[in-house]
Amino acid sequence: MRDPYQVLGLAKGASAAEIKLTYRKLAKKFHPDQSKEPKAKDKFAEINSAYEILGDAKKRAAFDNGEIDAEGKPRAPSFEGFEGFGGARRGGRAGTGDAQHFSFDFGGADPGGRAGIDPDILSELFGGRSARARGPSRGDDVGVLATVPLAMAVSGGSARVALPSGKMLDVAIPAGVEEGQQIRLRGQGQSGTGKAPAGDALVTIRYAPHPLFKVEGRDLRLELPITLYEAVLGAKVRAPTLAGEVEIAIPPGASSGRTLRLRGKGLPPTASSPQGDLMATLKIVTPAHVDAELAEAMRRWKDTHPYDPRANLI
Repeated sequence: MRDPYQVLGLAKGASAAEIKLTYRKLAKKFHPDQSKEPKAKDKFAEINSAYEILGDAKKRAAFDNGEIDAEGKPRAPSFEGFEGFGGARRGGRAGTGDAQHFSFDFGGADPGGRAGIDPDILSELFGGRSARARGPSRGDDVGVLATVPLAMAVSGGSARVALPSGKMLDVAIPAGVEEGQQIRLRGQGQSGTGKAPAGDALVTIRYAPHPLFKVEGRDLRLELPITLYEAVLGAKVRAPTLAGEVEIAIPPGASSGRTLRLRGKGLPPTASSPQGDLMATLKIVTPAHVDAELAEAMRRWKDTHPYDPRANLI
């Protein structure tokens, strides 16, 4: 077997906590009952063997000191005159008749170093039972994000989503769907083990950005441009909503920043929220080209009707 540190992708100075955490991640990734990785069974066995060495403090120290190999088998010490190894084998020292005894304690491991993985770790990874004792198990749920046009939140429709497996599905979007709402697709998650059913796919709804409207709960906000003369004289102007155009009355003397509420023109009601409104904030827009006539009129108006809109700022 390869060096157990290389198998787990760890440095020799890794802490016990790092070793345990890395083993958990790799064992879950390559467990043959649920992994789709190539050669998962062989990789899982190699990971277990590596952890049997590095997950045991005594065995790890013995491996680091060169007393056992990567499979947990004892290495013959290089003492002069040493004649063999058998757990407590006798060997003579050169130049003397005294016999020396050498023995190594590997914490009860069998000669192959297969003392077994900590059952607590397997319990954490695989639902309270070791991998060998596991019966049929329901597949995991998977999460999917669906970004839908804002208009679909009003009228409903269908959105195509890609599952983690690569499978494409059309999801029915109900009218009035809320952002963050989840739609459950039964049996479209990870496959179960044995005869257990597959998990579900949980599709979370997100509204796509809209070029005109900003969503605030069930209300919509709209910046509505108006002309200088519409602001001064008042007017009736057309404004967009998600359901089509409506007419808005601009009161005389309206200023930029004033907000007009159009009741019931926001997003549809839900079980927990009433019908939203459309909040139209006025923005006075001057002509792209200011001609001499407009400039002269503004100069006269400035001289005869001066006012300071910033008086309260200072």
